[in-house]
Amino acid sequence: MLEQCEGSHAVAQAVALCRPEVICAYPISPQTHIVEGLGERVKSGALERCEFINVESEFAALSVAIGASAAGARAYTATASQGLLFMAEAVYNASGLGLPIVMTVANRAIGAPINIWNDHTDSMSMRDAGWIQIFAETNQEALDLHIQAFRIAEELSLPVMVCMDGFILTHAYERIDMPEQSQVDAYLPPYQPRQVLDPDEPVTIGAMVGPEAFTEVRYLAHAKQMQALDLMPQIAQEFMEVFGRDSGGLVKPYRLDGAETIVIALGSVLGTIKDTVDDLRSEGVKIGVLGITSFRPFPIAAIRDAIAHAKRIVVIEKCFAVGIGGIVTRDVRSAVQNRPQQVYAVIAGLGGRAITKASLHKLLLDAVVDKLELLTFLDLDWGIVNRVLDREKVQRRSGPVAEGILRDIGTVSSRIG
Repeated sequence: MLEQCEGSHAVAQAVALCRPEVICAYPISPQTHIVEGLGERVKSGALERCEFINVESEFAALSVAIGASAAGARAYTATASQGLLFMAEAVYNASGLGLPIVMTVANRAIGAPINIWNDHTDSMSMRDAGWIQIFAETNQEALDLHIQAFRIAEELSLPVMVCMDGFILTHAYERIDMPEQSQVDAYLPPYQPRQVLDPDEPVTIGAMVGPEAFTEVRYLAHAKQMQALDLMPQIAQEFMEVFGRDSGGLVKPYRLDGAETIVIALGSVLGTIKDTVDDLRSEGVKIGVLGITSFRPFPIAAIRDAIAHAKRIVVIEKCFAVGIGGIVTRDVRSAVQNRPQQVYAVIAGLGGRAITKASLHKLLLDAVVDKLELLTFLDLDWGIVNRVLDREKVQRRSGPVAEGILRDIGTVSSRIG
């Protein structure tokens, strides 16, 4: 059924249709509307046989979800930004214990300095924590991926993060094709845990493991992620058969036929990139787009096959590793090793900075003639950067960088009183 609704409300409805039994909630923007919507459904009785638990922190939210999942309940929570960092210990515990929790991450920048707008720094910080990470391009896809996430998590007994861009998606209103409960029930069977705490069959969950077996435990976690590479396309195909939409999977090719330059990205920025590529195609530029849905596990083979014919790859990412460069780019380079293809890293949209068609158009025209640096920061204001660096050369006590920049651009007063 088609309806116009906010992205957060669409996700809340999708999660409710999956019949979770325990929802653990702690508010942090921009995911708050999701858990608010679920709380309203539990209170009104629209979501039956579900316990909605208000907790005192993000760490508690995931800890309660861990306990609920270990006891055999279908568990869900959501977070963003500093909230994800606060629950970092529990993030590793959930995957290490092999618990099929589904968690929405409404992607938001991490401070300091304080910033509430969108980039991918938060979920990328947990990329090695053992969770499956899937990224939504649109609100429709965010809805669809949550339904698939429960299937993936419960089949493999692994936790899944569904990542959607904060505010850009969570607070945007779009036309959504909302599934019927009967469709979701046909697609998502009742939860049958692979492991559960049962008094009649007592076991230990979270035992101490020494050097004699720790490597094997960690390898088996990796092996499950490799299984996901085969499972996720199957689940996406079954989703299309039930719901009539091509959603999910590992990667999403767009206009790759004959493309000599391929742009790789994940999340909502793919829409702007596709529009820009359409314009460039009309100008005769041989360029295409490859969207990544599954960031963890990273689909090396699928990416390698999709970009085999390209001369160059441009990876546009809304995060970077300070001191080295692009995070996604390094993974893409592993997919093209031993090939002559040049891979450019472009850092864009940090802290919510707009990624415009005009900037992308110029950037990609430079890329197709190999005028890009290996690491480029889109729309970086070198005047501001150099002013700070010059000031630090002559002033030992040059003060906090962020406040100095704000004074330079006139956002805050340079004097008090």
